[in-house]
Amino acid sequence: MSALLIPITVFVLAAFVGFEVITKVPPTLHTPLMSGSNAISGISIIGAIVAAGHGSGTLGAVLGFAAVVFATVNVVGGFLVTDRMLKMFKRDKQ
Repeated sequence: MSALLIPITVFVLAAFVGFEVITKVPPTLHTPLMSGSNAISGISIIGAIVAAGHGSGTLGAVLGFAAVVFATVNVVGGFLVTDRMLKMFKRDKQ
């Protein structure tokens, strides 16, 4: 039971700190920070691919594949939102 308590405690603390940090970000910094988080999600994709291909059984492969899919959706969605926000600041050609 105590072996499970430490990871749960770390997860809860990380979620609390992450929430506090995100709520303090002003809207003008949202797009640059989103671009940075997309790079971090790219690293998560690499880790998920390694986990999926590690060969630790069917459950590991399924969870690794799900991690690859979710991280890919996060990266693509983040880049689409960032691109859309940056297009708002471009001047129209006249």
